[in-house]
Amino acid sequence: MHTIAELNMLLRARVELPVGLKLATDEFREGWNFVRTGDARRLEKKIQTRGWNFIKIADGLLRSGVGETSQEAIASALKLALRRVSEHFNVVEVEHIELTQYPWFFLARVRVYPYRIQQDAVLPVPDEALPDPISFRSRRLPDGAAESFPHFGSAMPLLKEMLVSSRSSEARTQ
Repeated sequence: MHTIAELNMLLRARVELPVGLKLATDEFREGWNFVRTGDARRLEKKIQTRGWNFIKIADGLLRSGVGETSQEAIASALKLALRRVSEHFNVVEVEHIELTQYPWFFLARVRVYPYRIQQDAVLPVPDEALPDPISFRSRRLPDGAAESFPHFGSAMPLLKEMLVSSRSSEARTQ
């Protein structure tokens, strides 16, 4: 088994790479492979020298996992993080690993950052990433709300009156 450490890179098993770029990989899980040598900076240089783009996504994914050994806990957390990576991203970097040892198990927290290797300079935006159209809320209560909460509308004036009267009584006592 590959020892998982910070700055490890993982590629999707079916990633399209620039012509002539061959990367030695080790299989991990669920369609992801470890890049045997190099970190994000080296991989970026190799890709850019072939005219392709290596785009980093700003937000990382943080997941936790447990295991009987530190590597099992890290692998468990990494597996959960990789499940959350959108299929639009084809590379991740293990940025941070935090381990806590308990008497019978290890707890690992792993942060990964997604990247995309592609020929075009513009990152495609998938339909599910587009924001939903803004709908304007109605200022009216729904039908039947007054019957369900008869004192709702009258509570604010009552609270305001209580606040004003408590302030005036405090002023008189001082």
